[in-house]
Amino acid sequence: MMPDSDGRSMRERMLAGDPYIADDPELAELGLRAMDLMEAFNATPARDPRERRRLLTELLGAIGEGTEIRPPLRVDYGGHLRIGARSFANFGLVALDVAPITIGDDVQIGPNVQLLTPTHPVDPEPRRAKWEAAEPITIGDNVWLGGGAIVLAGVTIGENTVVGAGAVVTRDLPANVVAVGSPARVIRTIEPGGAGTA
Repeated sequence: MMPDSDGRSMRERMLAGDPYIADDPELAELGLRAMDLMEAFNATPARDPRERRRLLTELLGAIGEGTEIRPPLRVDYGGHLRIGARSFANFGLVALDVAPITIGDDVQIGPNVQLLTPTHPVDPEPRRAKWEAAEPITIGDNVWLGGGAIVLAGVTIGENTVVGAGAVVTRDLPANVVAVGSPARVIRTIEPGGAGTA
């Protein structure tokens, strides 16, 4: 059985990483706002970069100078997603920002990457009652996430790390490595400024 509300709003519980009710009215309204902004961003013509940037600035918690996100983009709330400077996300980024998602500077994100912060109870009754929780995701500076990579709740990826296409990252990855597979495992170390080593 999941806990009853303790006087905090469901949004406060959600952001603290505590169990919360997913269909709470306040959260539903925030989700609708995000959907409106996503639809507008995803429909904005490629030849109107100023409008795209305006919509991203309104939707996201932060977006750094020189960062580009190609539509379509999918988020839960948008305001819990922060992206640094000079980063690039190719088509089809899914960033379920129930908990904070922090993406550093100079990050390269391939097409159809998924960053998934939500978690759900394994026990059927609390899941049926719509309880869930979330854990933050942190992507360090100069990380490259290959196309179709999936990063799960609670994961931190260290700077300069490369995650292979289609990898499923279930636990933290250190800086300066190459990781591939499902679950992702380190197969190589990268020497900063030089060639990698096996």
